[in-house]
Amino acid sequence: MTSGRRWAQVWRAAVFLLAALATGIATLIALPLLCHPRLARRWANWHRGRAGRLLGTPLAARPALRAPGRRAWADPATLRDLLWLPVNALTGTVFGLLTLLCVGNLVPAAVATPLWWAFAPEERPRLFIDIPVTGWTSALTLGPLQMLLLAALAYLALPPIARAHARICLAVLSHSTAEQLADRVAVLTRTRADVLDAHGAELRRIERDLHDGTQARLVAIAVRLAVARRVLYDNPRNEQLLEDLLRDAHEGTEEAMTELREVIRTVYPPILADRGLTGALTAVTARCGVPTRLDVGDLDTVPAAVEAVVYFAVAEALTNVTKHSRATAAGITVIRRADRLSVAITDNGVGGADDRGGTGLAGIRRRVLALDGAVDVDSPAGGPTTITMELPCRS
Repeated sequence: MTSGRRWAQVWRAAVFLLAALATGIATLIALPLLCHPRLARRWANWHRGRAGRLLGTPLAARPALRAPGRRAWADPATLRDLLWLPVNALTGTVFGLLTLLCVGNLVPAAVATPLWWAFAPEERPRLFIDIPVTGWTSALTLGPLQMLLLAALAYLALPPIARAHARICLAVLSHSTAEQLADRVAVLTRTRADVLDAHGAELRRIERDLHDGTQARLVAIAVRLAVARRVLYDNPRNEQLLEDLLRDAHEGTEEAMTELREVIRTVYPPILADRGLTGALTAVTARCGVPTRLDVGDLDTVPAAVEAVVYFAVAEALTNVTKHSRATAAGITVIRRADRLSVAITDNGVGGADDRGGTGLAGIRRRVLALDGAVDVDSPAGGPTTITMELPCRS
């Protein structure tokens, strides 16, 4: 992992844990109010969503409680929602205070090092909890030392602490086996409907392309050949007209073949059959308008459907990078772990990518979910952007 990506994880973990501190304190203050089953469900769903995104396993929210009175309290998930309240108050506050202690003490050190002299003697900043800064010697030694130690602590400790808090959240709020099965059925039902809609739209597009393009050209070729045959029968000495008709028919045949190849390419790119997934991704990254690093591990045999999804997803993502991100560099990493294929697409652009507006990212998500995969988009404002895909890859 590069240092830049690691520091991005540290920043994300710090934000996550400081938010956990805020929610832990809010839980303590509003505990009587949050004990209402419907509010507890919303509170728990919000935390499950945060934890799932941090761990790269987005989870569907539990349905909102609509049953009144005792039936709401009888819902098996309500007990887990209520259990999360004290657990979050404890873990969120403890982990958040540790993060605040680490991050918060970076600020005094950063201020004390260059500006210690601007404070009155009795108000001068203190480093390492209780050591006053009295001169340039202590400022230039203790200040950088404190910043270095706290930065190293944040670098090493904050991501695992954040993941630990997220795992605790998911452990408390995890579905029962029956709920997991119901959620899985719901996801598969939704993705099946999306796939059927996309499949119908794709068939209509292919039919339209063939009808308006290739078929029209083939009809024109047939007409020219019929005229040429008539000319050959009625006036065989008119060689110039015959030559013009046959030339037009020949050019029309080549254009029809080109259009037919374009249609075929949108169904299953021939480059995948010719060069495999690694070669196809190499060609895609080479055509990208942003310098792109490609890192592909040993993939062994990848199912054709998975290859097609990865190819189209990477092509769409790099198109978005070129058009919208204002990035100067991008990276593609493809790794196979047992029966899972992991694809990470990164760029150092301005961020802010969102798939809720029906953009190309939504199409990527539909393609991946159709194969029982998972997609996570991490694109804070200001960047960087990371799109992670996990696909089943059983040979």
